[in-house]
Parts: sequence; C-alpha cells; structure tokens
Amino acid sequence: MLLSIKTKLNLTPDQKIIMSKHAGIARFTYNWGLAIWNDMYKSGLNPNKFILKKFFNNHVKPEYRWIKEKGICQKITQYAFDNLGKAFDRYFKKLGERPTFKKKGKHDSFTIDASGKPINIGGTRIKLPSIGWVKIYEGLPHRTTKSITISRTANDWFIAFAYEVDCQPSKKEFDVVGVDLGVKVLASLSTGVSFPNPRNYKKQLSKLQRLSKQLARKEKGSNNRYKAKNKLAKLQAHIASLRKDILHKITTYLCKNHAKIVVEDLNVSGMVKNKKLSQSISDCGFYEFRRQLEYKCKKFGSKLIIADRFYPSSKTCSNCGQKKEVITLSERIFECDNCGFSLDRDLNAAINLMALGCSV
Repeated sequence: MLLSIKTKLNLTPDQKIIMSKHAGIARFTYNWGLAIWNDMYKSGLNPNKFILKKFFNNHVKPEYRWIKEKGICQKITQYAFDNLGKAFDRYFKKLGERPTFKKKGKHDSFTIDASGKPINIGGTRIKLPSIGWVKIYEGLPHRTTKSITISRTANDWFIAFAYEVDCQPSKKEFDVVGVDLGVKVLASLSTGVSFPNPRNYKKQLSKLQRLSKQLARKEKGSNNRYKAKNKLAKLQAHIASLRKDILHKITTYLCKNHAKIVVEDLNVSGMVKNKKLSQSISDCGFYEFRRQLEYKCKKFGSKLIIADRFYPSSKTCSNCGQKKEVITLSERIFECDNCGFSLDRDLNAAINLMALGCSV
C-alpha cells in the first residue's frame, strides 16, 4: 500500500526564496488556468486541463522568462493544471465548492518530479530536482518516490511524498472494540480505556485572541503586520499539530491492538451548527480521527466498521437492550428504567458499538 510522510525542511534563507518562487509560479499558473477556464465556460465552450496546459506551454510560458529562471523546476506548471482539473472534477461531482483564485501567502504549495525517474529519499538530506540538496530536521526511511509536494505553513516549509510499502498485520490484543467519540472524553473504548480531550484550542484561546487583536491593529502592508501575521499563524499551526498528535496516538493504538474497530458515522457538519458546541466539536477533529483510522486499518491489518448514523448507541442499555426515547447531553450516567443498570454514558455507548461489531 501507499504511505505518505510529511516533515519539516531545514532551509537556508536563499533556499526559502527559491521555494517562494516555485510557489509563486504554481499560484500564477493555477490562477491563469482558472481565469481562462471561466472565460471559456461563459463562452459556451467545454474546457479541460489538457487544452489549457497545451496552450500555456506553447504560447504563454515562452513570454514569461522568470518561469524558466535557473533553479526552477519546470514540472510545477504541469501539476498546477492537474490540481485545477481535480478541483473542477470535485466541484462537478458535488464533493467540493467551485475553485477560487489563490492568494499569495495562503496555502502556498507546489509539486515537482524528476521527469518520470524515481527520486531517492532517505536520511537527513534529500536532492530535489532542479533545486538541489536540502536538509530535513528528522531522518527519513530510505525509499523512492515519483513526486514531491512542498508546502508552506506559518513561514515554515514542509515536504510530503508517498511511497510503497509491504504492510504486515500486527498482533491483536482484542478482537472487537467499540469507540464512542465525545467532547468531554475524546474517545471511550468498550475495553474501559478512555482518552481525555486535551482541549488544545480552548487552552490557547486567550493568546489567540490577543494576537488577533495585535494583527488587526497593524497597518496593512507594513512589516509589523507581517510579523504579527506570522506569530498568529505559528500559534495556529502549533494547536493543529497538538491536535493531530493526540489523534495519531489514539488511532495507532486502536489499529495495532484491535482486530475490529467500530465507530459511529457522525454528522460533523451538522454538529458544528450548534453555536454553543461548534468550537469544542471542531477542536476534537472527528473527521481527521476517522480519516486516520481508514488508512491505518489497512496498514495494521484491522477492519473498520462504521455504525449507522442513527444507531441508538447512547440510548440503548448495554445490559438488557432496552432503549430510552430521550437522553440529554447533561446526563453523563446512563440509568436504565427497565433493569436499573447504571453505567457511564460514553462507556455504555462504546459497549453497544462493540456488540454491533460482534454481530457483523
């Protein structure tokens, strides 16, 4: 299967300038393609990435010498059109919104390759096509990849690539486990193990508000505004990294030690519409939790079972099976009116999910 790695680059000031140039060319190409695509569509034509790519390479690219500057990989324009085509494919399939123009400094990234040749990866240095040798903060496994994506977050540059690996199933400690996700306790397992919610966003909220106010008070276009913007972006990236870290630890533990994992199909987009809980729900990262489970189950040889969205795991007694009609969010202890059984609400739901997994 394909696995991917994303790690931080240790660049010199000159190398950061080169990366910015690559990102700028990729952004220019994408925006040019989007503008032409919109004009052709309004004229009643049927545009696609192949037409745009051919016209750009033959008529537009020769006019801009800075695109062919020394040290610039020429493959970035090709991948810019590929990304534009994928964005429109998602839009037409109603999987995403209509593509919009990219802005400088926001989601800067570009993709390069070695004209079909494999790129060697390994150690704390990597030789990028046209760019040359760059350092990495951590050692990488010795592998080969077809393409590399480089992106910028909070003025730091990151490298990401995919590589093939033969995955062996890990030894399982439990056959089935039910996982109930929540705000107070991030994940409650039917085995009795629970992972508290670190609430990283809430802990840093006051600092975020202070830095946001400082940014708003700076004059637009000034150097002080640029510094304040980087400070805020670094804190936001730090919070996101902390959130991903705890999610990686939980999902790795689940997939390594459990043969079957049962989770609910949560309506996250509907849940965040609750104004009182939207901030806390977004801080949990429920979608990222499920995404990590999906690929890690393949990696460690586990099976992921998604319970129906309307499965009453929280309303059903795990002892007798009696279902309650209504249970409020404030009720943290489940008490059965039929058999008098009492148990923690999240643990009760996780046990019901485990029972569902046993029956599948």
